Amino acid sequence: MERIPSVPICEHFASLSDPRCANARHRLLDILVIAICPVLCGAEGWEDIEEYGHAQAEWFREVLEACAITG
Repeated sequence: MERIPSVPICEHFASLSDPRCANARHRLLDILVIAICPVLCGAEGWEDIEEYGHAQAEWFREVLEACAITG
């Protein structure tokens, strides 16, 4: 099986335009990551996504801060 090269999530979504107003409270990339991770772990709805986000809040802060610095 041919290996697919990995791309950092920051780069993958870099060209995505943010449809929200310019004074949005959170970065679009942060929202996408916080939504994608729980879905990959089996979340089945917005309540599950919210619960996962709260449970992993410290980890998300570290990861998303690092992505903001390098991205």
